[in-house]
Formats: sequence, structure tokens, C-alpha cells
Amino acid sequence: MDVDPVGAAPGWAAAIEASALGAFMRGASAAYPLANLGHLLGLVLLVGSVLLLDLRLLGAGRRLAAEAVSQAVTPTMLAGGALLVVTGGLLFAADARSLVVNAAFLWKLGLVGAACANAVLFRALWSRALGDWDAAAPRAARVQVAVSLGLWLTVAALGRLIAYV
Repeated sequence: MDVDPVGAAPGWAAAIEASALGAFMRGASAAYPLANLGHLLGLVLLVGSVLLLDLRLLGAGRRLAAEAVSQAVTPTMLAGGALLVVTGGLLFAADARSLVVNAAFLWKLGLVGAACANAVLFRALWSRALGDWDAAAPRAARVQVAVSLGLWLTVAALGRLIAYV
């Protein structure tokens, strides 16, 4: 793997940063701030929806059916995730060399993968149980929901810490 002249980042990260997109993100006065605001909006949409659903699945707001809450927040959750991917790519292009060696960024990416895998696994294992959730929620499912909360909140915290690590 090629390494940049400083010796810290791989060559592919330097190439992304040196690309027209990277130059645009660094050079256009509004590009980076707008992408950053879009990333924050995506975070609010995704993590806010996850928080609502996970708290419901852990027992809060029992007068709302768990299945109805899931159906209501899932589109917002997916839209937030899509916005995060797009804006995250834009932000990464601006500072790829420093981000690819940043511990908080690397942990964030790893935990995003774990959180997404957890969400897919949860849907595969437990989505049919949502209709009877309050009467018969499996303990393993509730543990998985608590893990989801912890993962997504940690991802959000790591995202904010990237600038300070």
C-alpha cells in the first residue's frame, strides 16, 4: 500500500483528498459547512429515530404499539442513514489523509458497521415478534436493543470527538 509523504496515511487517502471533490470541499467556502450541517441533520434523523424505537422496545411509551412505532420511524431512520453516507463521503474527501489515521474516526466506522449489523440481525430475528412485544418480548431481543442504543450513542460521541483526537 502506498503511503503519503508524511508516512501516516495510505496513498488512496491522499488521492481522495487531492481529487477534484476533495479540492472543492476544501475550497468552496460553503461546501464544507453545508456538508457538516447535512451530516448533523442525518445524525439527528438516524439516532433520534433509533432512540425513539429502542426506548419503545425497552418498555417506554407502552400505549403506542411497538410495531406501529417501528413502521413510523424506519423511513426516517433510513433517510438519516443515507444522508450520513452522502455527507460523510463529502466530509471525508476534504480531509481523507488525517481521518484515515484518526483513532476516533476508525472506531466510529467500526461501530457504525457493528450497529448496522445489529440492526439487520434484529430485523431478521425479531421483527415478527413486534406485534406481541409487550406481552412476550424475548430477553435476548431486549439486550440486543440496549446494545443498539449504546452503539449508536457511542458512534455519535466519537463523531464529535474526531476533531479533538
